[in-house]
Amino acid sequence: MQEWQTKEQLTELLYSLVRYPSISGSEDELALAEHLFYTLRQKEYFKTNPGLLSLHPLKDGWQLLTALVKQKEEAETVILLSHFDVVGIEDYGSLRNLAFHPRELTAELTKRKADLPELVQKDLDEAGEWIFGRGTMDMKSGLAVHMSMVEKAIAGEFNGNILLLTVPDEEVNSLGMITALPVLKRLRDEHGLRYRACLNGEPMFSKYPGDKNHYMYTGSIGKVLPGFLCFGKETHVGEPFAGLNANLMIGFLSEELELNEDFVEKVGEEVTPPPVSLMQRDLKKEYSVQTPVSAVSMYNVHYLKQSIETINEKLFLAARKAAAAIERHYDEKVEKYARMTADFVKPEFKVKVFHYEELYKLAVEQFGKEEVERRQNLLMKKRDTGDRDFSTLLVQELAALCKDYAPMIVLFYSPPFYPAVTSHHDDYIAATAGTVRDYVSHHFGIPLKTVEYFPGLSDLSYIGPVASDSSLSPLTGNMPLQNKGFELPEDVMEQITMPIMNVGPLGKDPHQWTERLELTYSFGYLPEIVKVAIQSLLRSKG
Repeated sequence: MQEWQTKEQLTELLYSLVRYPSISGSEDELALAEHLFYTLRQKEYFKTNPGLLSLHPLKDGWQLLTALVKQKEEAETVILLSHFDVVGIEDYGSLRNLAFHPRELTAELTKRKADLPELVQKDLDEAGEWIFGRGTMDMKSGLAVHMSMVEKAIAGEFNGNILLLTVPDEEVNSLGMITALPVLKRLRDEHGLRYRACLNGEPMFSKYPGDKNHYMYTGSIGKVLPGFLCFGKETHVGEPFAGLNANLMIGFLSEELELNEDFVEKVGEEVTPPPVSLMQRDLKKEYSVQTPVSAVSMYNVHYLKQSIETINEKLFLAARKAAAAIERHYDEKVEKYARMTADFVKPEFKVKVFHYEELYKLAVEQFGKEEVERRQNLLMKKRDTGDRDFSTLLVQELAALCKDYAPMIVLFYSPPFYPAVTSHHDDYIAATAGTVRDYVSHHFGIPLKTVEYFPGLSDLSYIGPVASDSSLSPLTGNMPLQNKGFELPEDVMEQITMPIMNVGPLGKDPHQWTERLELTYSFGYLPEIVKVAIQSLLRSKG
């Protein structure tokens, strides 16, 4: 029996999924994986073929799910990709208790419509049927549509196989997708599958406030997460010129990097946002009148076709510019202070800039590789922090060992890393995109625009063709966690690379308290649109 085919059925399915507050890292993220497993296991197909529905463990104990619907003697397979974790709900304020109850939250916000942002009010006043709630747009609605495709596949509506893949942890480290790569390889080998394409169900993103366009995507934007450890010279606040405050150093880095247009990349009509800081703090553990000796900042840097080498060079240059600005500022303040103080001796120093790889070599030269590895292994044994904080700790330990080189700025990288990927110029994907556009225009009167890069980051980065075939060594060589609890499986990624597309629901305001989904398009039109996309990808004759 088919349960997820009508708009009303899909809406109820979405409500049931959203009711699991599957915030990344929470127990409910694990619970939702199990709920999905037991829900799909009620299908007669999976009762008869229990080995085609599986939960697969991640190293942190969480689980991803695969559900394979096979047609006899068919190898051609389309992967339907989604994630079921969501971001937190602190932004909901007094409405936090309703964040995972779309029906009740929508009713409450409708009552308060006059207090909502202007663009939200406009959506509610115009045509469309909107519901609110965390995960309604990003991306449990996409998962719900994919579950409806599983039912269609069971009913024999596709001339090929459908593999549902839904993962946790997309919003943080993408450990779910990274873990899925060897799982996909194993399923391919065990069942003799030929992966034709991966179709993601992430929602379409507005390009600007009030954007009324509808989009599908043939790639996904890339991201690196560079970190900068500033290691200064400590001093008493009564003798500020006897040292260099790490907080001062990190401030000049922020001025140099935040919104820096040198990192903006334009490809066709698509433009990346400039860098923004995602973390900035000193690493002093307690209050005292000693100045902070170390501080760290991390930046979100998007890219499209640039090489990792180019991005690395730009970041290193930015750090050198910040170092020069620190020195100028310090010299200026010393000169002015010296005019007011007798017998003042001007301190002399230069702010050095290193890659993590260079600092590691300096530490090995001074203390030997065995000692450096012993210290890092000890930190790993006692590890009780996340990837970003532990990356910082590994760099801070090396900087403390090499404190004779201080003051210094150390450039390093932390997970997650999202390669930029694209199938935009793949004739096979272009033909499917054309088929989908024509179908949407003819049946729904909507011009569906094809965009090369999905702008919101997605797990397609680990399975699609890379946009720039450049070496990752500037990244992995300067990533403290590489082979220390984190491994980017380049070899497996290369083995299962395939064409990619993203055709998803219509919503607004992802990761905001006004996150909302438009039901008419998302559950009225989209299931048929995705069906057409799958049929085209499988070269269906139907």
